[in-house]
Parts: sequence; structure tokens; C-alpha cells
Amino acid sequence: MKIWLDGALRDAATAQVSVLDHGLTVGDGVFETLKTVDGRPFALSRHLDRLSRSARGLGLPEPDLDEVRHACAAVLAAEPMALGRLRITYTGGLSPLGSDRGEEAPTLVVALGEAHPRPETTAVITVDWPRNERGALAGLKTTSYAENVVALARARDQGATEALFANTVGALCEGTGSNVFVVLDGELHTPPVSSGCLAGITRALAAEWAGARETELPMDALDRAEEIFLTSSLRDVQGVHRVDGRTLAAAPGPVTTKAMRIFAERSAADMDP
Repeated sequence: MKIWLDGALRDAATAQVSVLDHGLTVGDGVFETLKTVDGRPFALSRHLDRLSRSARGLGLPEPDLDEVRHACAAVLAAEPMALGRLRITYTGGLSPLGSDRGEEAPTLVVALGEAHPRPETTAVITVDWPRNERGALAGLKTTSYAENVVALARARDQGATEALFANTVGALCEGTGSNVFVVLDGELHTPPVSSGCLAGITRALAAEWAGARETELPMDALDRAEEIFLTSSLRDVQGVHRVDGRTLAAAPGPVTTKAMRIFAERSAADMDP
């Protein structure tokens, strides 16, 4: 396995980041995860735009996107695979212990792992811990992910693959690594970015292509929805057949099935929409 680290391809065994890297000590970093198909990344330009936005939101130096593109191409060429997960990580770099950043350059890591097609539907749970839509990290894709690790572990314990959060005012927000869509009275809705959810790349494309409305939704929308689906880079569009104790027997329903078909067709036709 080849990994790009700070300017060069390295073997996984020698791709070492300092134990004083700020991304390790305090989670001071941002990242992107992309789907790759036959060695080609999907929606790379959109992901790099969001990487830059997240870096600016943390106050990190602007990443050199030409270098990031070169790193992605090098890793993909070194690791041919039919379906992959490409991870770009950009951190505050070598820093003193504590929250203050050092003077060293940021760390850039690009790695690729094998991915597998997801089933058409999945089970999700809701958790009581709220997303803070007014927090300093709201809307940023940062490496401060421990909250998601805890919530996802609870989901796994309950036979689900995702956990859904409300925000601080009780509105439906997002999953640990996905966005959520619901069908109410035949219309497709997804929470707005103002809810605190990440502006997902797949979310934006699915909303545009399937005609979803951004709507402030209470959590009980999950109890009333005729259909529910998730979107993310590795899930694409994935129906939900169970939320907590509620079963949606017809999943994927007609709106979800149409969204899945449209997304598959449009994404196959244009790898960098």
C-alpha cells in the first residue's frame, strides 16, 4: 500500500507522522473522503473546494490544491482497484503540546483503501447527543470525529450502520458520516445547512438531481416519513428500512428508487460534476 505523505509516495510501513502532529494531539485537521471508480475519483473538484473551506474555517493555511491533485493521482496510479475510498487528510502539522499551533508547515496525507458496494437499504438509530449548529466547527469536515465514533459504535451495537443526530433546538440534522432525506406527503426534503449538518457533496448532487427541498424538520419527521434515505460519498443514495423500532417495509420506496437511479446515471456520466 502506497501513501502520499508530505511530498512523496511512501510505503505504508514508513509513512510516519510525528506523535506531536496537531492532528493527533488535538484533532486539529480537516479531511475529505472520495469514492473512486476504476482509478478515477468522483467529484474531486467539489471535494477540494470543501477541503479549502474547512481549512479556512479552522484557520489553517490554504492547502495547495495542485499538490493535492497530484498526490491523489499518484496514489490512485499506485493502487489500482475497481472501487476505492480515497482519504485526504490535512492537519496543523508539528506543534507544541496543547492547543497552540506551531510554526511548521501543515501535514498532508493521501491514502486509498478498498471499498465495497453498499446494500440498497440499511437500518439507522437516533441518538440523544445533539449537534451544535452554532459551534466553531459547525459545517466543517474536521478530524475531531470522536463524537461520531461513539455514536456509530452505539448504532453497530443495535444492528444499524448509522446514527442520526438532532441539533440543539431538536431539529433533524445529520448522521455521523451521512446526510438524511425524508419523503413527506410525497415530497422530498433534507435539512438545511443552517441545521448544523455538513454540506455533503452527495447531498448537494442528490438534492439537485432528485429535486429535494431544504426544510427545517423536527425529529418526529422520521416517525411520519413515507421514505427515508441517506447520502454520502461511499453510500451514494441508500434507502433506510428501519429507524430505531420503526420498520419501513417498502424500502426502498418509489422516490428513493428514483433518486438512486438518477444518481447512478448522472454520476456515471460525469465523474467531476
